[in-house]
Amino acid sequence: MKNNLLTALIALVFGFAGAGLWSLSGLGHGHTRDYLLANPQILPEMSEAYQRSEAENRLAQVSGEVKEPFQGAVLGNPQGTRVLVKFTDYGCTYCRQSIAGIDRLIAADPELKVVVREWPIFDGSEQAARMALAAAAQGKYPAFYHAMFDQGPPSKANVARAAQIAGLDMPAAEKFAASDAATGELARNMAFARSLQFTGTPSWIAGDEVIQGLVPEQRLADALAAEG
Repeated sequence: MKNNLLTALIALVFGFAGAGLWSLSGLGHGHTRDYLLANPQILPEMSEAYQRSEAENRLAQVSGEVKEPFQGAVLGNPQGTRVLVKFTDYGCTYCRQSIAGIDRLIAADPELKVVVREWPIFDGSEQAARMALAAAAQGKYPAFYHAMFDQGPPSKANVARAAQIAGLDMPAAEKFAASDAATGELARNMAFARSLQFTGTPSWIAGDEVIQGLVPEQRLADALAAEG
């Protein structure tokens, strides 16, 4: 009865796959089982460690590619030795709220390279993301990125205004925004996000960590500093 109860708890914490592995491993018997039943408070710590390990395994599958930016889609030092990856959407309020903190990190660390992956998941965001890639192709990504977020939610007028502020060659930008290169990059970013099991924006890769949501800038700085 106790073993069944513990397996059920493991299923709640780690999911049914984790419970299955637990049962097959033999760890669900004897002293280990008795210890966990006597100390159930450690289950959240086990869950966190398990989820962190799973995230690291997923990152290992794509790390070499996901940290390589679409040419020009970089903030900070393009040659920097510390890499922060941001999955972003111009329609995302939390993405907008993260901008000041990231700008402070860039100002404080001349070696910081922020690779921005355009992931338009909100309605109406795709054209802004495509224009951002066109700005990257013209070497004006940071200017468009900041201008687009400053304009508010994406709209045809706001995209055009941000492009004007960034000084884009509009005929060339519109052509690039509709290109296979832009389409392929958005598809690639979607595939990365799915592989990493991101559920929304902003999402981050900071050093060796996968982080989701709006987090304090110090959380990202600590993860970058801890990179092995």
